[in-house]
Amino acid sequence: MLRRKPDCLPATSQWAASHAVPLSLMTLKLQRLYTGALLLIYLLCSAQVQADWARAEAAIMGTEIRAEVWHEDAALAQKGVVAVMDEMRRIDRLMSPYKPQSELSQINRYAADEPVVVSTELYALIKRSMEFSVLTGGAFDITFASVGHLYDYREHRKPDQQQIEEKLSAINYRHVELNDKDRYVRFARRGVKIDLGGIAKGHAVDNALQILRDLGIEHALVTAGGDTGLLGDRLGRPWMVGIKHPRKSGAMAAMLPLQDEALSTSGDYERFFEEDGVRYHHILNPSTGKSVGEVTSVSILGPDATTADALSTSVFVLGVEQGMALVNRLAGIEAIIVDKERRLFYSLGLEKPSRPSAETNTWMK
Repeated sequence: MLRRKPDCLPATSQWAASHAVPLSLMTLKLQRLYTGALLLIYLLCSAQVQADWARAEAAIMGTEIRAEVWHEDAALAQKGVVAVMDEMRRIDRLMSPYKPQSELSQINRYAADEPVVVSTELYALIKRSMEFSVLTGGAFDITFASVGHLYDYREHRKPDQQQIEEKLSAINYRHVELNDKDRYVRFARRGVKIDLGGIAKGHAVDNALQILRDLGIEHALVTAGGDTGLLGDRLGRPWMVGIKHPRKSGAMAAMLPLQDEALSTSGDYERFFEEDGVRYHHILNPSTGKSVGEVTSVSILGPDATTADALSTSVFVLGVEQGMALVNRLAGIEAIIVDKERRLFYSLGLEKPSRPSAETNTWMK
């Protein structure tokens, strides 16, 4: 079980005070079958209760979207899952960098030449992204796309060092100029591109949950790839959310009982390819334009999916020491990190597991 840390932590909290245990310990104690790209939601209920849940799945925003909704009025529950999928498609049309007519694509096409007026929603999310950039010292940076667009993980294509160096100076969130009065976005230089992939899915999950609340629904789960938002519990039981083992299919690193909370996992196993023993994945360090190599998985627990989404990306870039130092300063935020040696680190507010035996005190292979 988890214990939550106090609402406020001393400013002097350090990463060294957080806990680290071998990944094998958590896996051996908690191992279950895992299905899905990033998260497995374990539904531990009777057949009768399961029959009352409305469910839907779809491929949207380049990932798997899943919704599970319960209400005593089955028609209302079904209306809820339809509304969730509609909202996901709407946000995809608005924020996808791959749809030429999306507002985000319009920004990338024109903002270096002229101010681009955007919707209130997109403007607010870009502005919030800038706030996360400041909070993380630039570890979260939506202008990573200035280099990121050169990668194609399906085609196993990556930029060479010269191409990265030519584009790298365009990665800097300060190149994005915002005007609150006229609600426009402008780039300070050419070559800048933005991508909200590190925050948009969390935003979509939060929007979907709010739609369900407005319908009077009190029990639901919405996932968008590695981002999960929970509304209430699962009719008297917590939702049991598993975090995937980053390298072993069919195993998990941890299992968490949650309700009314959000969980976001960023991993190097979602979009990647390997070449000459090197893994090239979609989480780039803004300072190098290259895939981050210190950790393999970061999971963030938080009050909302937007925050959890942005912070999971940020902590992945910052690494174990700096990432945990950040998390331990933030009220209401917890983290679980798996590093490249398959060791598991967790933040101060998560209870330390029992002492491992000699057999389990090893790294996961």
